[in-house]
Amino acid sequence: MLVHMNDDAFWALIDELGRRTGDRDERLEWLRTELLRRPAAESVEFQVRLEEACEAADTRELWRAANRVEGGACSDDGFHYFTLWLVGQGRKVYESVVADPDALADVPGIRVLVGRHHDVWRDDEWPEWEELDYVAQDAYDELTGQEDDEGEEFLDAVEELEEEREEPEEREEGVRTRGTRPEGLALPRLTALFPLGSSA
Repeated sequence: MLVHMNDDAFWALIDELGRRTGDRDERLEWLRTELLRRPAAESVEFQVRLEEACEAADTRELWRAANRVEGGACSDDGFHYFTLWLVGQGRKVYESVVADPDALADVPGIRVLVGRHHDVWRDDEWPEWEELDYVAQDAYDELTGQEDDEGEEFLDAVEELEEEREEPEEREEGVRTRGTRPEGLALPRLTALFPLGSSA
């Protein structure tokens, strides 16, 4: 499959998404429009790189950080949506938090939640962004006229490209990182901002 979206092009789109004004729906519509201007294969490549970024963020320590912020209420699905949100914060934030989950304490979207019970967080304040996972499929389906196939062609194309990009040993192992890494160090800054019981 011939594609033209490398890592830099992917993150350029994500960084621009982070700089856009408007609510999340308006920003996602901008991203969808950008993908519609490109060949359908680039929507597939975008999704593959999005999933790879989320997988790289799928660590035990980062789950602990997300769970701390969310007052112990971060489910498996919720953590996946959290990793999507983290990607949506842009490359610089993403890379700093993956390297040191306690760096979440510096992210404006996290700091705005400090001292507030999560029951009063607005929907667009939650550090979860499930809808980011569907933009590329929407663009692909429109570009290829496959709106009625429930995403089957898109998902097949994503799987094919993922297999092309995987190393053979990775394909055989298929091991998720969360649950296999040690918990590591404590999260001193996040713990100070979100003490136990403060938002549960």
